[in-house]
Amino acid sequence: MRPYLLVTEVKVRLRSEMWLVLGVSLGQSAVYAMLRMADLLTRAKPLNEQASNLNVSLTPDRPWLDLAYQLAGIFFGLVPALLAIHLLSRHPGNARGLLGLTPQRWKFDLGSGTLLALVIGLPGLGLYIGARELGFNTTVQAANLIDVWWTVPVLILAAAQNAILEEVVAIGYLFERLKDRWGSWTIIIASAVFRGSYHLYQGFGAFVGNAIMGVIFGWVYQRWGRLGPLIVAHTLLDIVAFVGYSLLAKHLPWI
Repeated sequence: MRPYLLVTEVKVRLRSEMWLVLGVSLGQSAVYAMLRMADLLTRAKPLNEQASNLNVSLTPDRPWLDLAYQLAGIFFGLVPALLAIHLLSRHPGNARGLLGLTPQRWKFDLGSGTLLALVIGLPGLGLYIGARELGFNTTVQAANLIDVWWTVPVLILAAAQNAILEEVVAIGYLFERLKDRWGSWTIIIASAVFRGSYHLYQGFGAFVGNAIMGVIFGWVYQRWGRLGPLIVAHTLLDIVAFVGYSLLAKHLPWI
């Protein structure tokens, strides 16, 4: 086989692989998020009088079964991230090392991730409140689980699952697959817009906020070459959102 035909075949296979990975993960979420936005915009109520419910109990009258549902959802939510890592591992080099998921620099990952969460967290909260008050965002009810002993641990696990899935697929996988085709800033912007798109179900404020977060995360990944700090930061942000809402929503009606 001629070399250029082999190169073309590899490119076609990788392009198909990317669409399939996105189709079973965040790309599917983006499509449903856009459909949800169309649904919200065609209702009589303005966006800020509608709610986006996250972490919902499925069988609130049977806590043990609800726990099983929640854990199953968290586990299967990680599968696309594991698939992406597996596919990257099929090529030269260790995927975990390539993505910066090795434990050797855990102190750096934890410290820089915590700092990153602090930098993003407060402006993000302000953007959400402002967008909601202006009518560009729904009211996000971040935790709707029944109040039992496992509520907080499950919310923490859900936060970690979201972080791992999004950062592995939207940053690590896409950046590694596109780095030989697109320029750095083209990848960063495309990934950021993609991140915003699968949060559209919450409103336009969520799209903008997550796209800005995507630009920051993309730049950090390009600079540090590690997903660890991004996963730490994203996990902390979601823990504060999920657990904080669960504990404070009844006392702080403005959140």
